[in-house]
Amino acid sequence: MRNGPVPDIVVRRLPLYLRTLRQLQREGHRTISSEELAQLLGVTAAQIRRDLSYFGRFGKQGYGYAVAALIHELEVILHLDRLWNVALVGYGKLGQAIAHYGEFEPNGFRITAIFAKSPEHIGQIVNGIVVLPETEIDRVVREQGIRIGIIAVPPDAAQEVADKLVAGGVRAILNYAPTVLHVPPGITVREIDPISALQSMTFYLHDRHDASGNGQDEQSFADIMERSPVGKRPAAH
Repeated sequence: MRNGPVPDIVVRRLPLYLRTLRQLQREGHRTISSEELAQLLGVTAAQIRRDLSYFGRFGKQGYGYAVAALIHELEVILHLDRLWNVALVGYGKLGQAIAHYGEFEPNGFRITAIFAKSPEHIGQIVNGIVVLPETEIDRVVREQGIRIGIIAVPPDAAQEVADKLVAGGVRAILNYAPTVLHVPPGITVREIDPISALQSMTFYLHDRHDASGNGQDEQSFADIMERSPVGKRPAAH
C-alpha cells in the first residue's frame, strides 16, 4: 500500500474497473489478469497495478485477480458496501429522467427525497416518494441523514440549491447544471455537462486536415470535379 493521498484521477478510474469486473462476473469469469483487464479498459496493465497499489496488494503473480474478491475490495474502497440515500433537486424533464433511472439502487444508491420549485410538480408521488418544495431541502436532508445530492435545476438556481444541500449535511454533489458551484472545503462536486463534453470533442474533428495531420487543406468538391474528366466543363464556343 502506498503512503500519501490518493490522486483524484485514480479514484475516478476505480468505478470503471468495478463496472468491468461486474460484467465479467455476469459472464462467468472467475479470474482475470491485469493484461486482460487493461485490454478491456483501453489502459495499460501497469496503470491498473499502480492504481490498485494505493489500497493494498491484490492478485497473485501468474494467477491474476480473483474477480469476485476484487469486486468486493473495490466496493469496500468506494464505500459501496452499503446503500446511500440520495436527494434529487429538480423535477423537470431532466429530473424526471433521473428519478426514473433504474440503475441507481443496483449500484448502491437510492433516491429517497425529491424536491421541486414548480407547484405543478410539488405533491406528486414518484416511486413512493412525495415531491417536496425546495424550501424543505435543509430539514429533510438533515432528518434522513442524506450525504449525496443531485442537482438538476437551471444554472441560475444551482448555487442556491447547493447551499441548501450543504446546510443540510450533504457532502457530495452531482451537478447537472452548466455552472460552476462554489462550495466549502471538504465538499466533493462532480459536474455533468453534455455541451462542454461535445465542445471538447469537436477539437478532434479534423474537417480541414488530412488523416496524417499534416494540416493540408482538403480538396474541395469543386476542385476535384474540375480535374475529373467527367467534371470538366466544355470549352466555351
